[in-house]
Amino acid sequence: MRIVVTGGRGDLGGRVVRELGARGHDAVPASRRTGVDLSTGDGVDAVLDGADAVVHAASSQTRPQSVDVAGARRLGESLRRLGSSAHVVSISIVGCDLVPYAYYRAKVDSERALEEAGIAATVVRATQFHSLAAFFGTAGRVGPLAFAIGDMRVQPVDIDWVAQRLCDHATGPAPSGFRRATDLAGPTAYTAGEMAALLAAHDGRRTPRVVRVPPFLPVLKGFSQGAILPGPDAKTGGRGFEEWLTTQPTPLPRRFRSPT
Repeated sequence: MRIVVTGGRGDLGGRVVRELGARGHDAVPASRRTGVDLSTGDGVDAVLDGADAVVHAASSQTRPQSVDVAGARRLGESLRRLGSSAHVVSISIVGCDLVPYAYYRAKVDSERALEEAGIAATVVRATQFHSLAAFFGTAGRVGPLAFAIGDMRVQPVDIDWVAQRLCDHATGPAPSGFRRATDLAGPTAYTAGEMAALLAAHDGRRTPRVVRVPPFLPVLKGFSQGAILPGPDAKTGGRGFEEWLTTQPTPLPRRFRSPT
């Protein structure tokens, strides 16, 4: 199969490209570095011509409406123009419809754009990747203290496992229209205190004292109330956070690199 991967030079998209190649498929990375710009539409028709499937892994924390949303819309418009039946598989976030955070709302808009496109499309929601969960933990630390947003818990998931599941959908049977696939999550949920203890042990530091910050804003309330946790029907798997942490540098960098 010829499968186009938007954001194919990024962390998640690159893993999808490598996994598809290992399975014997023709994986085509599509990004501005390869002449494809989802924010303007440049190169979209050309790269999609002849595609059997598309994995929409491109995303932007700073310009989600231009990349995530407009990108999804342009993919649909291009496939209709080309008369293509290619199946679009798009990554999204568990709970994005429950938290009034701009980036999450853009993910909802992206899902809606695919649903309204009238094409074969599968949306796969996943929980936070391990690197983002670790960033939350390190960013909330100030000296001997770690700050927690209310009762917030995270259930981070292995990015490699998610990439594999995206490939399964892209190479499997296409739906007749739009569908939401089973949500994906890692095997274990952690409180802020548990995350702080794990990160401190990894870095060889003393476990910080956790200070609870009242979730006084709607976004914080959503996090505190468990909106980003998977439901009972979610599929869990992949490396757990603690196993992933053993592969990371010491001390863990206090920065976050977007997966796309």
